[in-house]
Amino acid sequence: RYGHDAEFVAGGTDLILDLQQGNHAPLQALVDVTSIEHLNEIREEDGCVVIGAAVTHSDVESSALVRRHGTALAESCSVVGGPQVRNVGTLGGNVAHALPAADGTIGLLALEAEVQVCTLGETGEVVAGWQPLLSIFAGPGQSKLQPNQMLAAFRFPLLRPHSASAFDRLMRPQGVALPILGVAAGLSLDADGRRVTRASIAIGPAGPIPFRAAEAEAALLDAPAFGAEAVDAAVQAALAQAELRTSKHRAGKEYRREVLDVLLRRVLQRAFTRAQSPL
Repeated sequence: RYGHDAEFVAGGTDLILDLQQGNHAPLQALVDVTSIEHLNEIREEDGCVVIGAAVTHSDVESSALVRRHGTALAESCSVVGGPQVRNVGTLGGNVAHALPAADGTIGLLALEAEVQVCTLGETGEVVAGWQPLLSIFAGPGQSKLQPNQMLAAFRFPLLRPHSASAFDRLMRPQGVALPILGVAAGLSLDADGRRVTRASIAIGPAGPIPFRAAEAEAALLDAPAFGAEAVDAAVQAALAQAELRTSKHRAGKEYRREVLDVLLRRVLQRAFTRAQSPL
């Protein structure tokens, strides 16, 4: 009805501030989506964990299903803003805001999550489809979603045997600042618990959109066993591939390189230790 003169609103922790501070064009309408059926649910469905886009960070953090099968996401949502922000801010809003360092997005990316996008047709029909998470990002703070589209849910596979994930980040100590760097990793091991058979590494900010370190993942898969040599190769590949930059408000490029080295080693070791534990 309103096209570009309306926006969906859930928690409103970004949008309302942008409107109040004049950083967003004036709107005729805000469309509250928080009471739509299933948008605020976390459930198991068809071998996946499905999280509605209006689920809050606090609900993600406290969900036993997410903590078990998507530990990296539970850990990433647990550090978004402060408790008040986590109680109202939603996972869908975190992703739709399209920031390359969004904590929830980095956690989802390491879980190789998909996003469900709903599109309203000209005759009023709604078509919902699943697509790769990265497919909706256009650039810093810019998504590819159109005015007739909205995020409905996210999904990622249930944890396989000898698999696990982890997340960590570094930020300034104010408690509400954007992260200097966030890193998440997911690993699957062979039956002996030594060789990596699947790896996913997400880093942000490390480019204009959330970033998968594909070359670092490949370095782990090529290694005969998970050890110092494999981790060193993955770290060097990530440092070579990531587009780290200097931010006058947060950190310099060289400092971020040091942080990436530390955080990636930390999350890989944590994920590896968790994956060695029985389901």
